[in-house]
Amino acid sequence: MALITRRGALTAFGGALTAVLAPPAGSAFAGERRHRPRPLWHAHAHNDYEHPRPLLDALDHRFGSVEADVFLVDGRLLVAHDPVDLDPARTLESLYLAPLAARVEAHHGSVYRGSRTPLQLLVDLKTEGASTYLELDRQLRRYRHLFTTYDHGRVRRGPVTAVISGDRAARAPMAAQTVRRAFYDGRLADLGGTDASFASLISDNWTLHFTWLGVGAFPDAERRRLRTLVRTAHDRGQKVRFWATPDLAGPAREALWGELLDAGVDYLNTDDLAGLEAFLDARGRT
Repeated sequence: MALITRRGALTAFGGALTAVLAPPAGSAFAGERRHRPRPLWHAHAHNDYEHPRPLLDALDHRFGSVEADVFLVDGRLLVAHDPVDLDPARTLESLYLAPLAARVEAHHGSVYRGSRTPLQLLVDLKTEGASTYLELDRQLRRYRHLFTTYDHGRVRRGPVTAVISGDRAARAPMAAQTVRRAFYDGRLADLGGTDASFASLISDNWTLHFTWLGVGAFPDAERRRLRTLVRTAHDRGQKVRFWATPDLAGPAREALWGELLDAGVDYLNTDDLAGLEAFLDARGRT
C-alpha cells in the first residue's frame, strides 16, 4: 500500500514512464546512470511484492527474477499473499506490468540497460487457474511488446519472460493456445514430459525431494540426484528453481546456496534481497 501512496504515478503506464524519465535519487534507474553492475540472473525474489517497493527493490539489487502472487477478484488481478491482504490499488498492472513497460522503453528494449537477457516474471495464480490465467493472458496481450512469445511452435524472446505457477488448472488453456505470452512452471514430475517451449521453468519444493538443509555434509546420493535432475532439465532447455530452502542468514543457507549453484540450479529463492546479492557478488556469480 505504501508504494501506491508514495508513487501514485506508477498506477498507470504514463505515470510509470514519467517516474523512469525523471528518476528519484536512490532508485534503480538513478543508480544505473552512475554505473552499470551486472544483473544477478541467479537471483529470484520470492514474494517480491512484500518488499516496501515491489519490483523496484529487486531491480535495485539486480535480481533476474521476481515473483508475484495474484488473485482474480471482480475481473481484476490483485497482488497479495493471502486474501486478507487484498487491496484494490495493488494490481499486477500497477505494480509490475506498467513499471516494467516504462523501464523497457526508457532502456531502449531491455530491463537492464545493455543486457538482452529477459527478466523472469513468475506469476503465482492463487485463484482458480483457468479463469485467472485467461484474464492474465488478456492483460499480457496489452503489453505484447514486453513479453517473450510462443507463436505457432516458435519462441521469440522479449525483455520479460512471464512464467505461470500456482493453480495447475492453468495448464489446459495454456496448452491449447497457438500464440501465448507466458510459459508454464513445471514440477520435477514433468521432467521428460514437457519442453522449454511450453514449460520454460521446472520448480519444486526442496524438502519433498531432499533431506539435506545445509547442515553437515551434503549426502553424495542427494548431490548426484540433484545434478542429474538439473542436467535433464537443461538438456531440454529448461531452467530449475527450488523453493522451501533455508532462508535465514547463516552457514546453512550459504552451504545450500553453494551446492545449488555448483549443480547448475538457475534460480536461488530468497526473501533476503541484500543477503543473496552479497552472496553472489562474493562468489563472483551473476
